Amino acid sequence: MGDPVADNYDELPLWSAPFGQLILEHVPLRRGQTIVDLGAGTGFLTVELAQRSAAARVIAVDPWAEAMEVLRRKVDYLGLTNVELVTADASALDLPDSSVDVVVSNLGVNNFDNAAAVLTECHRVLRPGGRLLLSTNLVGHMAEFYDAFRSVYDGKALDDHIAHRADVDGTLELLQRAGFTASVVASTEFRMRFADGTALLNHYFIKLGFLDGWLAIAGQEVLDAVEQELNRRGEVSLTVPAACFDAVKG
Repeated sequence: MGDPVADNYDELPLWSAPFGQLILEHVPLRRGQTIVDLGAGTGFLTVELAQRSAAARVIAVDPWAEAMEVLRRKVDYLGLTNVELVTADASALDLPDSSVDVVVSNLGVNNFDNAAAVLTECHRVLRPGGRLLLSTNLVGHMAEFYDAFRSVYDGKALDDHIAHRADVDGTLELLQRAGFTASVVASTEFRMRFADGTALLNHYFIKLGFLDGWLAIAGQEVLDAVEQELNRRGEVSLTVPAACFDAVKG
């Protein structure tokens, strides 16, 4: 019996698909290159890159062992022979210096415990001219939800929670400090729509990815009040800004 989250979690919910698509639109696809997918999860990008890059070596890295087992089953089912699975932290890659052509990470930068260390490690393993492509949501995401939250609770904990998201300038600075020449190659926004606040707060992926953080801000009573406020407003339509960064090792 595996982890029920990993067993039932699809790396391609509507939340992560637009971000991954930004990477797939800009990642180099060349025969025989070595690609590392950091924070691979259950393997959306890994599987796509393994199939789209002829004869490529794709290394999927994630500390979530149960998710990696799900990816292993996918790889076996699809008969992919060019995928390697590594259950490990992204800040300490067991790869030689200058041995990788491309590193990708879909929604990883907001979730790494030490993003600076991870980016430095990416710089180490990439060959000169190698590229790192990161996708992320940005500060300002789900502004409509946080507007309702602020109408019932206005405190520093909420400000800090909102501010911890990546922004363009801060991400570029992180990449430059790690030794990269970096730019934004794509930006977009999409919307997530729900009938009301109750539908939003009971959505599986919202509960998995966001609910604990919201509860930590002010507790269940406040979140119940946010739900009531959203229900009063009617349909909930959340704006999610997204960006893809392309960083080159000089």
